[in-house]
This record gives sequence, structure tokens and C-alpha cells, in this order.
Amino acid sequence: MASTPLPPTHRALVLKSTSEAPEIQTLPTPQPSPGSVVVKVLVANVVSYMREIYNGQRQYPIPTPLVTGTGAIGRIAAVGPDTTLLEPGQLVLIDITIRARDDPSTAILSGIHQGVTPGSARLMSGEWRDSTYAEYVKIPLENCRILDETRLLGSVDAGGLGYSVDDLSLLSRLIIPYGGLRDIDLRAGETVVIAPATGSFGGAAVMVALALGAKVIAMGRNVEALKKIAAISDRVKIVPITGDQQAETAALLKHGPIDAFFDISPPQAAKSTHIRAALYALKVGGRVSLMGGIAEEVPIPIGLVTLKNILLRGTWMYTREAVGEVIKMVELGVLGLGHSKISGRFKLEEWDEAFECAEKNVGFGEITLLAP
Repeated sequence: MASTPLPPTHRALVLKSTSEAPEIQTLPTPQPSPGSVVVKVLVANVVSYMREIYNGQRQYPIPTPLVTGTGAIGRIAAVGPDTTLLEPGQLVLIDITIRARDDPSTAILSGIHQGVTPGSARLMSGEWRDSTYAEYVKIPLENCRILDETRLLGSVDAGGLGYSVDDLSLLSRLIIPYGGLRDIDLRAGETVVIAPATGSFGGAAVMVALALGAKVIAMGRNVEALKKIAAISDRVKIVPITGDQQAETAALLKHGPIDAFFDISPPQAAKSTHIRAALYALKVGGRVSLMGGIAEEVPIPIGLVTLKNILLRGTWMYTREAVGEVIKMVELGVLGLGHSKISGRFKLEEWDEAFECAEKNVGFGEITLLAP
């Protein structure tokens, strides 16, 4: 498809400082350069703690000013001179985990986090400062992932999966827990504890684990929310988080042997009993994936970990290979998007309402979107 000339300007949600609210600005439209493409943003995800990032509450390191944003779905608007596969008009997933080409261990999250090294800070402060809460975004070639539009959006009668573009926004959420479960090599037939399982990312982890063929023990404080998750599959069992570690471990062991534990706790869960409960429930040789946002130190029973040969593996986001694998799983129909629910879809100028909607709708499969 021939490229349509880009407009000279576009609108974007810009954060000038964490002490000020973001504001809509008219900016020069980004232009493609070698190693990049410009994408017209169709829908961008809004995570529940977006406001906490941009008002400084979460203290995520980000350069300012910057165009805000996170994972999104769009269409390629213009390509750089060195593209060979990407073309204008293609439907794509915008992957926000940007890695340095000369050092893949150096990574940033576009619009969210500049990483933890001087190299990652430099990466985000330059070419890739601006993210997806805008009409157009410039991204690295390798972060623009082509989607099979005929398969994903086509009608079921015609051999498609019948999804909408909004449904596809769930891809960005599914890839994150897949990264952690992949790192501990979760296999079909194994049993994995997922906690907390009732939030957006924990619920996504349940979906991924089921697609991989595992049995899931979902933990959480909201029993009614756990019951909704259990209704998805007879391979989902539930154990409430009650604050009684020994009782939680005993309840988990009733569904054992337990091969793995996936933790995606929020920052406020540092003192939750579920972490130790799950560790004590693991079988010898069990594996643990740590992907949560707990910043403070959490006591770990070192003796237990040693005697039971338990593997502890931390994962920040995912590899480039993991992105393609999740897309293929969805396109094949192995990993479904049918449990998603669009809680709200907002225009760019309605960003404040979008942030509020995301804060209130954090449950399993709930999605809030900005549509620039």
C-alpha cells in the first residue's frame, strides 16, 4: 500500500512534570528514520496505576517532558528507508519494551519507565522518549509486530476469530505474564499457583497458563472474583488469601503437587501471607516467577528454598521472542481473547476520565482504552 503523506502536526498527551497534570499539545508529527516506523495509533491501553506514574506517586524514573502512553494497536503510517517487511496500512501491535540494539539487556518501557541503568536512561531520553497517547508514534522496527488482520478480525463464518481492534489490545497484557511463565518453563500438565489472580495482570496469567496446558490454583482476597475465574475452566482451582499462612499452605497442598508459583503482587502486598504460603506448598524442584511490583524487602525462607531445590526467577517484562509467540498463540486460537471486557473507551482529551475508569475497573479481563 502506498504511503499517505503524514500531516505536519498531531495531538499528543504530554507530561511536562510529575508536579503538573498532563495536557494535550499540538506537536510536529514524528517522521520515520532508519530503523523506525511511524504508526497511526488506533487504541492504547490505560493501566490502573497510570495516574500514579504521572503524578509521581510510584516514583518511576521517566524523563520529562515526554508524550505519555503504553501498549497499543495501530496501523503503519510511514516506514523508514531500511524496512523490508513492514508496509503502510498494516495492522500492528506496538510493543513498549524497547531494547538497545547494541545491548539487549538495556531496556525501557515506552512512556512508563526508563529502566535502571545509565544506558537505559540515555535510551529513553533521546530517540524513544515519546509514547502512544498521541495520534502518531515513532517506534523501532522490531517493536512493530504485524498482526494477521484477516484471521483476527475476520468473521467466524469466513474462518476468522471475529475479534475487534479493541479486543486486540488485550495482547499487550497477556505478553507480560507469558514472559515470566516462559522463563520458568511452565509446561502442559503442571500445576501453577497464580497470585494475586483477580487483577488485570494476574487474570491474564491465568489465561496464559491455561493456554499452555497447565492446571491453575488462583489466589486472591476477593472470593467472588475468584469464583468468576474458576468458572472459566475445570482446570482452575481457587484458594483465598486470608492472612493465615499455614491455612493457605494447607489449602494449596490439597491441589498439589505444585510445580510452580507465579507472583505478580502490587506494591502494597509486601506483607501478604500468600508469598510464603505458596513457597511452602511447592514440591521439591519447584520454580518461582517473580514479576510483581513490591519494592520493599520481603522475607524469604532460605533454608526451605535450599532444601527443596527451589528456583527463584525474577523477570522484568519479556523477551522479543515472547511477543511473537503470544501473537501466534492468539492467531491460532490457542489463547483466546473472549474473556476481555471493554470497561471504557475514551478520546484523547478525555484522558482524565480514562485514568479514573482504569483505576475503578481492575478486575479480570477489564480493559480501559484511549482512542486518539
